[in-house]
Amino acid sequence: MRKDISGWQVRLDDASVQRYAHSSEWMGCTIAESAQAMVDREPGRITHVFDGQACRVDALLGEARLLAGALQRRGLQAGDVIAWQLPNWRETAVIDLAASLLGLVIAPIVPIYRDAEVAFMLADCGAKAMFFPGSYRGFDFAAMLQRLAPELPALRLQIAVRAEDRAAGTYEAMLGEDQPLANAPPVDANAVKLILYTSGTTGRPKAVLHSHNTGPTRLKRAFEHWSDGSPQVLLMASPVTHVTGLSALELPFYLNARTVFMERWNAEEALQIIEHEQVTIGLGATPFLHELIAQAEQQGKRLPSLKRFACGGAEVPPALIRKAAEVFANCRAFRVFGSSEAPLVTLGFVGAGQLQQAATSDGEILDYQVRLLDDAGCEVAAGEEGEICVRGPAMFLGYADPQQSAEAFGADGFFATGDLGRITADNAIVITGRKKDLINRGGEKISAKEVEDILHQHPLIDEAAVVAMPHERLGETLCAYVILRAGQQLSLDGLLDQVARAGVARQKFPEYLVVVEDFPRTASGKIRKDRLRADIRQRLAALS
Repeated sequence: MRKDISGWQVRLDDASVQRYAHSSEWMGCTIAESAQAMVDREPGRITHVFDGQACRVDALLGEARLLAGALQRRGLQAGDVIAWQLPNWRETAVIDLAASLLGLVIAPIVPIYRDAEVAFMLADCGAKAMFFPGSYRGFDFAAMLQRLAPELPALRLQIAVRAEDRAAGTYEAMLGEDQPLANAPPVDANAVKLILYTSGTTGRPKAVLHSHNTGPTRLKRAFEHWSDGSPQVLLMASPVTHVTGLSALELPFYLNARTVFMERWNAEEALQIIEHEQVTIGLGATPFLHELIAQAEQQGKRLPSLKRFACGGAEVPPALIRKAAEVFANCRAFRVFGSSEAPLVTLGFVGAGQLQQAATSDGEILDYQVRLLDDAGCEVAAGEEGEICVRGPAMFLGYADPQQSAEAFGADGFFATGDLGRITADNAIVITGRKKDLINRGGEKISAKEVEDILHQHPLIDEAAVVAMPHERLGETLCAYVILRAGQQLSLDGLLDQVARAGVARQKFPEYLVVVEDFPRTASGKIRKDRLRADIRQRLAALS
């Protein structure tokens, strides 16, 4: 353990530095340094496409220097946290580069989050600046921050992006000061550069810490495995506030690749973009691949430029991988496994004759050490199910909360993912379930306890249990089982009123309500959620 310049205790020691410093995973530099080297070689290189607009690396870095200068003049220094709650806009690349220039820690926050989530995250990480949309999908982000500001003493700067009124303090006004950063401080590539919040089983989000060397740089290794070394074009519709989207945002700064962003997934639009931009690699959740295949089949498009589609986050049916091979002319789709804490533990089977492995496993283990442990912490026999525990160069530096880190890591530095699986003879992982009480809604992990805590505040509810139920497009969504107080009745709309008042994102709203007299329980009184999940599957099957 060591204390980072940001003030957090991180799981980084001399042994891990020695182990990974010379691996192909660790860049040993920041994205700003890598972008500058790129500008020196090829200033006009197109690295990103946002909303059809091609972006040159020299222009992005130039704007980042202007923004970094403005932030530095306002007192921000290495180790300080800046947050953003922005969609897939060009400005996110500039903010990320500016933070890298100054050694700031970025805290991306998903745009769909509302008062409750945003207040917790900004307070927890001590953000000193927050970038937010002037207007986006009808929600007033400025008004939300005004509501939250009195409880956020560390938040000094509220910076609107694409605001109609470009007054002092907006993103555009800060660039308009036209005073680029004069003296960039030295930045340690092992310092914390990212704090990313993920759902925890206790209901409290966990703050995942990554350095400049870990996390998002894992996508570089993936591209080296998936492609032939030629320039690659990546289509990305996942938000830049998730580890997948952020990885895609940073990839073109250290690899000969271009990322084409979609602000919001639309299969018909994606098909057009793939043809126009000659996209070679797709990366996204299961619904993206499913809908792209359907759209291509409907339009009779074979998409010959598309060579790879990595799919994960939610369950990926084997038939979907095989269907992609039939519909697309040259594309191998495959499953991958990873998390915000340990990105891309597997990289997928892309070789000739490996379609079966790509369809039936969650990918080949590469660069990580993986152990499967039973409930007693002992390694299971070959081919048996166990909790997946991993250690590798892309792994995070721990949680901001030292207690959460202590609970997640073994003495030997292996991280317990909470996912259950087995390892095949091909050194592949097959996910079989999970120990964590999380619901995987289209790749978005939702804490069942967080929603249960909200439901328990309802005056009519005596006890609540939230479980995953099948969803055709998203894989899973939320079902609420409740025991009501004597003589009471409750509709789904009445239940949702309570959730809405809690000020949480809409993906946390249950989509089905079942009122019961009691729950199935273990001998110790613990709710048997496995039986509730089986029950809702039976109920839905009876309705179909």
